[in-house]
Amino acid sequence: MKKAIAAIVIVIGLFGVFELFTFSTDSDKSPFYMMFRDFKISPDINFCGEPVPFQSDDIRERYDRELLKTAYWQSETIMYFKRAKRWFPLIEKILREQGLPEDLKYVSVIESGLTNVVSPVGATGFWQLMPNTAKEFDMEIREEVDDRYDVEKSTYAACKYFKAAYKRFKNWTAVAASYNMGMGGLNSRMREQQVRNYYDLLLNTETSRYVFRILAYKAIFSNPKYYGYDPDEIDAYSPYDSYEVKIDSTIPNLMEYAIKMNSNYKIVKLMNPWLRENRLTVKTGKFYTIRFPKSGIYQYSELIPTKEDSNASVGDTILPDISDPGTATDPK
Repeated sequence: MKKAIAAIVIVIGLFGVFELFTFSTDSDKSPFYMMFRDFKISPDINFCGEPVPFQSDDIRERYDRELLKTAYWQSETIMYFKRAKRWFPLIEKILREQGLPEDLKYVSVIESGLTNVVSPVGATGFWQLMPNTAKEFDMEIREEVDDRYDVEKSTYAACKYFKAAYKRFKNWTAVAASYNMGMGGLNSRMREQQVRNYYDLLLNTETSRYVFRILAYKAIFSNPKYYGYDPDEIDAYSPYDSYEVKIDSTIPNLMEYAIKMNSNYKIVKLMNPWLRENRLTVKTGKFYTIRFPKSGIYQYSELIPTKEDSNASVGDTILPDISDPGTATDPK
């Protein structure tokens, strides 16, 4: 009897699996229909206004690979949509201000996923700048401060690189490729192979895929619904609404300073990731700008007070005296 029941269960299970993976031309009947959908390649896709030679089977297949991989890595791509709402307005503003093509913003997506990551070789921040490159573009890097973690400053540094690379290559596609392998590396490959166009070069795997990954994200962000993403259904992250405090004297203890400013250490580090230690040494004639949120980021105890703490507040805490916490430039 038990064997008969087991056989019935197996048959039912196999039938369920068969039904699960049976394709249907009606997407309403099969929840997996979209998972196996292919996408038409638009011949109008370009990078910074420069056309992509899709007439070549090689170029078409390389782009196809990155497009499919990106479109169907849903968890990662949705996170990028969420972060883009917070950070793209700032990055786009700086690119416009610097007279650079907006498509360059997608370099930051594939470099870091719009987060302050650190690579195994030490490249840091949204734009994955190496220490020597950052210092070349006048960024401060020391034990207490690392400007590569400042999105605004690192974006300006990336813009300096883009301008220098364009002056050398006169082509934005080559500029993007050089961001991955360096200007010297790309120039060497061009001289060796006697071609001047990225699409004509035989390169290492990473750089060979690099521009096509950028193009894939551009395609999906430009027409998300076609690729199965509905921005209206994505709970994206809003830009930080902040004000700035000018600091022209040393802060010996940032934890104490944060409380003095009616904030906390976690929020100070979240809004100012370029602060790398619990202190900030300020030399004579130097100043820094520390950001604080106007709204949207609260202390947990303010949101959900416990019964024991319901009559208490951060302001009731006895704190060390901290002279001159700074001057707020926008206290509203």
